[in-house]
Order: sequence, then C-alpha cells, then structure tokens
Amino acid sequence: MLEITEAIFDNYSFQPCDFRQTLVSSWPLHLILSAVSIHPSSLVSLPPLVVSMAKDPVRVLVTGAAGQIGYALVPMIARGVMLGPDQPVILHMLDIPPAAEALNGVKMELVDAAFPLLKGVVASTDVVEACTGVNIAVMVGGFPRKEGMERKDVMSKNVSIYNSQASALEAHAAPNCKVLVVANPANTNALILKEFAPSIPAKNITCLTRLDHNRALGQISERLNIQVSDVKNVIIWGNHSSTQYPDVSHASVKTPSGEKPVRELVSDDEWLRGEFITTVQQRGAAIIKARKLSSALSAASSACDHIRDWVLGTPEGTWVSMGVYSDGSYNVPAGLIYSFPVTCKAGEWTIVQGLSIDEFSRKKLDATAAELSEEKALAYSCLS
Repeated sequence: MLEITEAIFDNYSFQPCDFRQTLVSSWPLHLILSAVSIHPSSLVSLPPLVVSMAKDPVRVLVTGAAGQIGYALVPMIARGVMLGPDQPVILHMLDIPPAAEALNGVKMELVDAAFPLLKGVVASTDVVEACTGVNIAVMVGGFPRKEGMERKDVMSKNVSIYNSQASALEAHAAPNCKVLVVANPANTNALILKEFAPSIPAKNITCLTRLDHNRALGQISERLNIQVSDVKNVIIWGNHSSTQYPDVSHASVKTPSGEKPVRELVSDDEWLRGEFITTVQQRGAAIIKARKLSSALSAASSACDHIRDWVLGTPEGTWVSMGVYSDGSYNVPAGLIYSFPVTCKAGEWTIVQGLSIDEFSRKKLDATAAELSEEKALAYSCLS
C-alpha cells in the first residue's frame, strides 16, 4: 500500500490541517494527487521518502513482561526505540500465572498510552500462544538466585524455564527469529536455550552485555567530562558477571582535532586497569544498594540498543558488545556464549577480528572464559 506523508502537503502549501489528516489517513493515492492538483509524474521531483511502502508489523516477544525490566521495556518498544520510528510492532507479553493480573494491567496501560506504532498486544501466561509468530524474542523472565540457594539449584530452575520457552520458540516462532536473553545468568541461559532449540541457528541466539558496554561508555564520559556519544569502541569481553572484562584498549573519543585514544586522554592506566574495571563489573550491585531494586531502566534501554543495532546495523567504524556463540576467535573456547566486539549489517553480526590483545587483557579474557566453561558444565549436568 502506498503511503503519502505530510511532506507532500508542506511542499505544496496545502491546508487546512483537518483535511490533510483525512487525506493521509483514508484517501487513495490518485484521489489525493487530484485533490491537490499534483500530476503523478511530478512525484519524481518530491523529496526522498515522500512516497513509501507501509511496513508490516514486527512481532516482539517479551517474557517476564510484568516484571520491572519488562514494564520499562515494553513502552520503549511500542514507541519505536527498538526498531525505529517507522516500524509498527505487535507486542507479545508472557509471564507466569501468578503475574496474570499484573500482566493485564500492563496491557491496559499500553492501550491507554495510544502508541501509534503499536498495532496489537498479546498478553498471555501460555508459552505457545505468546511465542507464536514472533520475529524477535527478548527473554527477560528467569529464576533469580535467592539467599541460601546453591548455583546448581538456580541453574536447575532456569534449565526448566528455558526448556519450555525454547521448545515453544522452535516450534511456533517465525522463521529466522532473533533471540536476546537478558535473564541471568544470561550467557549460560542463552546456551541452554540453544540446546533446547537446535533448529534455531546459533547466530540467532544472543545474550545481553550491551548494558555493561553502555556502563563502560558512561564511566569514560564521566571521567573525561564529555558527551557519551563522543566515546566509541569500548569492549566487554566474556561473561555478564563480575569476571567480565571492560576493555578500552581500542576505544576512542571524538575531539575537535579528530579521534583520540581513550587511554591517551585518560592518561591513568592505574585507574583504567583498576577502579574503572571494578566499577563496571559491580555497577549492578551498586544500583541495587542505592535503589533497593535491580537495574531496570538501563537494562531495558540496553536491550533496545542491542536489537536495534543487530537489526538496523552499526555505524561505520563502530562496534558494540554482544554475547554471541563463540567460533574460537581470540582463542576463546568454541561453544560458549561469550561477549565479543561485533559489527552488524543487514541483520547479521560479525565478530571484529585482528584486534591486538596484550598480556593483561589475555589473562582477563581467559579468566572470564574459564568461568563460562564452569557454568556450561554445571548447566549440562542439570540437563541430564
């Protein structure tokens, strides 16, 4: 269906506004052109994108949608933060039966907000209904570790959750569905999901380390008293845990005299190899201490960043951090979900190759890989 934007009317000094809205919303192309005395042949002289094809809605699943992160995330998706200001969406929200009433409340608020891009809402406690036809799945729901619980107990709970959800995605999601796992332990939960959904390509299953990436950008911008948008190409290596390695060895800052290395501008290796790393690693705990609640707004925003760059692409010369299936790059064991620097184009991510790794960084990369290997062994012991 052809869509005529208001640029036509602006360029041809057409009014009044109420008539303009009627035309845009309901009249076919030939009648609009006739009404404003525009010959179809003159469309070639109009600005780009004046005449465009309306996009089909993208179905986006959010699990744990009644929770803190889900509540922050769904309005961002509905507003176009995740997929762009011209991409309609249909939201699929899943939560557990005890949260059904709260989930319905979230649905009511989405209706009340009257988001123009939101073309439908599915709110369900049934995993098959929620997963049917989805193009993107953001897995926020999971079982958190509670006081007194052993790691294996938590892992066993999450194996059960991701078994059910992975099977439903594999059987009922749209072809080429993209999956982002947010719930902790995010890397290993993504690996479990991959195990239970073997027909979903490994390249389509990722986990969220963009939050850590954004935290690292924020710390550098604060240290240098600059705009965060002027900092790029930090890296989060490894696990979304306290062993992650925030690395600025290849990061740069846009300055009036051109791009300069972060390390040169900070000029304090002790801070970069000490306080900076621990601040990023422990930022989640610091927020819990301050808010008495875990990160929600920043996690939701980072999930949108992750999917947006994956789908729409990263800017030229810029990479981001994503937890992806290791192919052995940088001597990281293959078969782990490990955070690497990646670029994205046409809906595909690619690990950035050829970056130099010094001795300090090598030890950090190996330490976080060792933790992920332990988690993988623990998860696989729960599978049996």
